Amino acid sequence: MKIVKIAGERNKHKVLLYAISTCAWCKMTRKFLEDNKVEYEFVDVDLCSDKDKEKIHENIRGKGGDLSYPTLIVDDKMLITGFHKDRIKEALEI
Repeated sequence: MKIVKIAGERNKHKVLLYAISTCAWCKMTRKFLEDNKVEYEFVDVDLCSDKDKEKIHENIRGKGGDLSYPTLIVDDKMLITGFHKDRIKEALEI
């Protein structure tokens, strides 16, 4: 699985973004994180192998999430599905 790390000044929280490479909402989430200088990692789920997709699905479902993208996982516990600026700001203390 290809995990890409994006450096940022705000690195207080561990942030992982599961996205679809062609998804407009996923792109807006990435732009929002970058505009706010948040350090994060992301995976384009649609570009992963079937085996890696299964692991990603297990990770999301294990945290009580639905298989919808973008999915943001903060500090390995808080899950935000969809592009919700207010929830992301609150979770990341922006």
